[in-house]
Amino acid sequence: MDSRHWIDLRSDTVTRPTPGMRRAISEAEVGDDVYGEDPTVKRLEATLAERLGMDSGLFLPTGTQSNLVALLTHCGRGDEYIVGQQAHTYKYEGGGAAVLGGIQPQPLDFNEFGGLNLDKVEAYIKPLNDHFARTRLLCLENTMQGKVLPIPYLQDAHCLATKYGLGLHLDGARIFNAAVALGLDASNITRYFTSVSVCLSKGLGAPAGSVLLGSVEFVKEARRWRKVTGGGMRQTGILAAAGLYALDNHIGRLAHDHANARMLAEGLSAVGYEVEPVQTNMVFVSLGNTDPESLAQDLKRYRVQITPGRRLRLVTHLDISQSDIGVVIAGFAECRSCPV
Repeated sequence: MDSRHWIDLRSDTVTRPTPGMRRAISEAEVGDDVYGEDPTVKRLEATLAERLGMDSGLFLPTGTQSNLVALLTHCGRGDEYIVGQQAHTYKYEGGGAAVLGGIQPQPLDFNEFGGLNLDKVEAYIKPLNDHFARTRLLCLENTMQGKVLPIPYLQDAHCLATKYGLGLHLDGARIFNAAVALGLDASNITRYFTSVSVCLSKGLGAPAGSVLLGSVEFVKEARRWRKVTGGGMRQTGILAAAGLYALDNHIGRLAHDHANARMLAEGLSAVGYEVEPVQTNMVFVSLGNTDPESLAQDLKRYRVQITPGRRLRLVTHLDISQSDIGVVIAGFAECRSCPV
């Protein structure tokens, strides 16, 4: 067992900047971004917009704020967005749209591939009547718990949104994982959406930051909401430089994370665990009668860190090597709470 470092499988947000990324941060050219004078931020926004086929971009400190600003830009008070029950924009971002925007969520269950049943979406679009909130937006997430939305599904969702005059927002926190899994350029995904939020601090390994993409007019309005919600920063090129470095160096390597996730899933299955099919960098494990808290404590002897849960999520990332995967599998197999 390698005792020199912890193997942290809680999330792909736990990564630390690589030496090359640290150099990019230290050498970043900066200015006051609230005045629109930070050249590195402007370059990041323009670069990502161009790569994803969108007109404009806006750098924000977090993915939560990026999604919130998107919702505030799309919807007014008393409007509604349709969203998945397990989606970040509904379940894991503090209810910000309702709390700060007066925006009503209409949550629906996800289907087996991480999308929303579009027939049900259509049925839940409210008629134009004073009794109802006005449905303004459909929100999707890609990847969704590691699952990749199929391109034909995105086409159908786009057609439905167009039919009813809805905006279509993508929480694309892990969009590059989806693109790598599909073997496509990410612009083949974003082309169907009105707005897209891209997180730089998950699979891409930057320390912070997200970019919200959309039309020029959309981003102009979003910039105002960024200020209202406290997201205006000053010499933030030091963060944008990390994002630019990640775009240039960390997209192709996501395939290694996916391969490590498949190796982990195969290994855990071989020692008796029930493991869901793996598409990207997330492995979901059913623990059966194994106590999650006891397992988490036992794994610490192997310097393996997990978030306990009956449906256990393990996430591979750039700080996890192939040899680490072997340690993890051995730890699961040999812990006293292991089912074999």
